[in-house]
Amino acid sequence: MRRQSPAARIDLVRRIIGILAIVVIFLVLLPYAIAPLYRVVDPVSTVMLWRRATGAPVTRLVVPLERMSPELPLAVIVAEDATFCRNPGIDLGAMREALRQSEDDLGEARGASTLTQQTAKNLFLWQGRSLVRKALELPLALWLTVVLPKRRILEIYLNIAEWGPTGEFGAEAAARYAFAKPARSLNAREAAELAAILPNPLLRSARAPSAVVRRLAALYDRRAAANPGLTSCIDAH
Repeated sequence: MRRQSPAARIDLVRRIIGILAIVVIFLVLLPYAIAPLYRVVDPVSTVMLWRRATGAPVTRLVVPLERMSPELPLAVIVAEDATFCRNPGIDLGAMREALRQSEDDLGEARGASTLTQQTAKNLFLWQGRSLVRKALELPLALWLTVVLPKRRILEIYLNIAEWGPTGEFGAEAAARYAFAKPARSLNAREAAELAAILPNPLLRSARAPSAVVRRLAALYDRRAAANPGLTSCIDAH
């Protein structure tokens, strides 16, 4: 069998690198092509896809915003992104504050990522913290704001957020798991408790709230009562 010449091997390596570069570019650009479809298509998150691929349970019932208690989106905005209705998908001020308060490169402070950034991450990227993921997340969040109304972004987020320890995703599954009622029947305190567990529903529970969850829920409940106008961009529809 004749051995390849060095020039042929170099040419083969270049072709492989070229093919890999095309694949990477395709994967990076694919979310930008898909995102406009989510005006009318109900998406799933990467976590949900992974759980289904590995045989783990997934519980989700998609419901529109009008079939959720108005207390829930308000509590989530208060807890996660108070500038949601004003920001373009990212909040540079919140990110600067998180960087200032934390010693690591991405920050620990809650609120550093907007709801739009979290939606972009849940739809297209992976969990955990890394500079690469953050670099991909920021332009995706800006693009979601361009191609989707704020109301739809929040609706998607509330239907794909992980909200329970055994594969409960979205507001409807969360309300039924934690309170045995539909999302439209949640009261202000229950909505605040669901908002309080969003950082880590595997460690925090609205079904059996810890002192930390109850304390955060009380805080979000007070803030929501004092700032009902934070949902103006979705109430206008």
